Amino acid sequence: MPKGIYTKYSISFALLAAMMCVLFIWNINSGSVHLSVEEIGEILLRRTGEDTSYHIVWDIRLPRILSAVILGGALSVSGFLLQTFFANPIAGPFVLGISSGAKLVVSLVMIVLLGRGICSAGMILAAFAGSMISMGFVLMISGKVKKMSMLVICGVMISYICSAITDFVVTFADDANIVNLHNWSMGSFSGTSWENVRVMTAVIFLALLLVFLMAKPIGAYQMGEVYARNMGVNILRFRVALILLSSILSACVTAFAGPISFVGIAVPHLVKSLFKTAKPILMIPGCFLGGAVFCLFCDLAARTVFAPTELSISSVTAVFGAPIVIYMMVHNRKNMQ
Repeated sequence: MPKGIYTKYSISFALLAAMMCVLFIWNINSGSVHLSVEEIGEILLRRTGEDTSYHIVWDIRLPRILSAVILGGALSVSGFLLQTFFANPIAGPFVLGISSGAKLVVSLVMIVLLGRGICSAGMILAAFAGSMISMGFVLMISGKVKKMSMLVICGVMISYICSAITDFVVTFADDANIVNLHNWSMGSFSGTSWENVRVMTAVIFLALLLVFLMAKPIGAYQMGEVYARNMGVNILRFRVALILLSSILSACVTAFAGPISFVGIAVPHLVKSLFKTAKPILMIPGCFLGGAVFCLFCDLAARTVFAPTELSISSVTAVFGAPIVIYMMVHNRKNMQ
């Protein structure tokens, strides 16, 4: 790799890391209780400080911020995998209805087990089942339609159907605690516990490790199926692995934070524009950092713009992500036909 290219990539990673650090501290600092940078340093590094501030940082803000970093990064990588699989720049978990399928099954499981409780693993399995059901429909449709634009439209229709069924079930669910389910279905990083953070970290870290190990086959697949096959890639196994990993990543996000829109589409495009390449060895960590930065920024806006009222994280990501998707559709219209 030429020295100039290496320097450019290093600067890009450093920029993303710096933005994440700034937003990380900004998120800890922002809220109904203002904390100075000095106070934050004392609480995080020395674990000392006033009891209320200590509780706010360690039990409320820090788990929420870490979940935004981990889940935002996972959703972005999931979008990159789906865009690679379908060779479509606007393919993503939300647009193709995968997140909505996960939302539907998780909602049904939560309603059935609301009084008895459901563990984190159960939520992830329910979301994964819903993701695979929706993915199955998308794959069936992709074999029938010739235009990629039709695939996207069908994915949107699947999303609407799943969302409509979910809203119907939630409306007629007879439980006082259904308000919590409704808030979850709108998308939010709030209410995350350290147990949730540990579970999502373990699942997503393992999935990302497997994705990173597949960087070389992904790069070959981007050059076309014939090229990938000539390079020794088993196309069938590769596709199955790509679907499973992208579904696990998006399912984990939906299980803990609800459906979050446009992150999986917009962020990979922004990262490609930043690095000026689509090489998986760079895009995978780049997408993770980019997704973390994007979700940290959107969560900060959701908490503070109309404080004390908190906005749905999915609404905020749509406000910032939808214009990027529109731009992509206009400038990639030939590929969408």
